[in-house]
Amino acid sequence: MNAFQVGFQGESGSYSEASARIQYPDPNYSFIPFRSFRELFEGVENSTVDLAVVPIENSTEGSVNETYDLLVEKPLYVIGEIYQKIHHCLIIDKNSSPDGISIVYSHPQALAQCRKYIQKKHLESIPMYDTAGSVKFIKETHNASAAAIASKHSAQIYDMKVVEEDIEDNSNNFTRFLIISKIYDSNADDNKISIIFSIPHTPGSLYSILQEFALRNINLTKIESRPTKNIPWEYYFFVDLEGNVNDDKISTSLLSVKTATIFFKLLGSYKKAEIR
Repeated sequence: MNAFQVGFQGESGSYSEASARIQYPDPNYSFIPFRSFRELFEGVENSTVDLAVVPIENSTEGSVNETYDLLVEKPLYVIGEIYQKIHHCLIIDKNSSPDGISIVYSHPQALAQCRKYIQKKHLESIPMYDTAGSVKFIKETHNASAAAIASKHSAQIYDMKVVEEDIEDNSNNFTRFLIISKIYDSNADDNKISIIFSIPHTPGSLYSILQEFALRNINLTKIESRPTKNIPWEYYFFVDLEGNVNDDKISTSLLSVKTATIFFKLLGSYKKAEIR
């Protein structure tokens, strides 16, 4: 029997992989790395993997925009969420000296989350496709003047040296991940819903949508806008709300919203995750 496969973006040791392994500790699961978010989404779409774990937002640096854009584009669903506390480390080659470090590599989100530390150390930031990928890059290039910002686990995987731990600017640093699938099936214990919609570019159109939720006493936990990219200054709105899609109040409200929008997509319903 083939192992159940879970995809993630980045290299072994990335935060996405760590979240996936925590969520799916079954030894029969295998974890498959993809270099880019697009390749990862296409892997789910083409059934190369069964599920994928993707970052959607960070508590200090905000949204991962490419994830939002791909959720619009691809016929995939959100079936769960994960919150992970993020602790960054400064990592160098075992043969390097901390005093000789002048540049630091990492994913743009990680660099932003450690901005004050990087400035204090007078390091030049160079963005990479992944946190663990930056550790692997330094390992392979033997760059004595370079460091990476990544997890402690990634340093262990690539046999590298941790110079300093917990270098993130905010100690209360969390990333929210979504679990995406090609198959969607609502469950009785689902208590959170994600939707995407776009609205007419007319006065009061967004207000009428928000009023629909307010009048039915439905709590919105997040609202985010992204450009549609097709028409200048028009936007998609990503909304998370509490409830179950099978509740009459929720289903009636979503139907009313769908009727009032130009584009509407139910991303999925799932059980709200606890912040660990």
